[in-house]
Amino acid sequence: MINGNTELIAHIGYPTHAFKAPLIYNPWFEKAGINAVVVPMACQAQDYPDFLRAVFKLKNMRGALITMPHKVSTVGLVDEVLPTAAIAGSCNAVRLSPEGRLQGDMFDGEGFVRGLLRKGLMLKGARALVVGSGGVGSAIAASLAAAGVLEIDLFDIHGESATVLAQRLMQHYPQMTVRTGLNDPAGFDLVVNATPMGMNEGDPLPIDMSRIDPSTFVGEVVMKTEMTAFLKAAQTRGCRIQVGSDMLFEQIPAYLEFFGFPNTTPDELRSVSNL
Repeated sequence: MINGNTELIAHIGYPTHAFKAPLIYNPWFEKAGINAVVVPMACQAQDYPDFLRAVFKLKNMRGALITMPHKVSTVGLVDEVLPTAAIAGSCNAVRLSPEGRLQGDMFDGEGFVRGLLRKGLMLKGARALVVGSGGVGSAIAASLAAAGVLEIDLFDIHGESATVLAQRLMQHYPQMTVRTGLNDPAGFDLVVNATPMGMNEGDPLPIDMSRIDPSTFVGEVVMKTEMTAFLKAAQTRGCRIQVGSDMLFEQIPAYLEFFGFPNTTPDELRSVSNL
């Protein structure tokens, strides 16, 4: 039963957004016997700056999950932007520090990286190609850098996006080699598709799959279709793969840590999810 002692996590998004987080978190909180609940909160963009501050005045507010279209604007609204969010240029989690400061971080990339590590991919010293420098591509690039990737190539059809992301990466990780402008997948340990390209059969693919090495690990961010045309092409080449939904379930334990809750595993979350 929800009462004044129940810890709240706000899931803040646009009114038309599909609020999926409660369908994963809340069944797990119930199973784990944790007096907490994720509450969907629909908010228009023009109301969001005041609303974000106001919601943290609640005494039982543990944190906020931020979704589109508020992720980018959140960076300018919190008191402290943690490095991954600063590099990504967007934020999807906010908490109140003991000093009363709003701290913002980004976990899309963390979920992606945790999935790779769980599958045995060694990232320290690796070479990675990330195609797509939007919100999720930027978050993945930031988390790959934090995991110790030695070299990263960034490609976006809007070249300026990749250039700006490269500059932010090098500010925080000056020892890493960052290149932009090419999407040839040959010779990489990891190739990431952070675009909608290659979602369906017959779609143009984000890279020339004939150039990818069978030893390359290939990851996808699209969740609408689990086995996208891009991933099927990678499998045909003999590559190990990671589906987009793994990123979602792998990032939730990171969120729980950020908010100070007990940890769990993606497998346990999947077993109780109501998605």
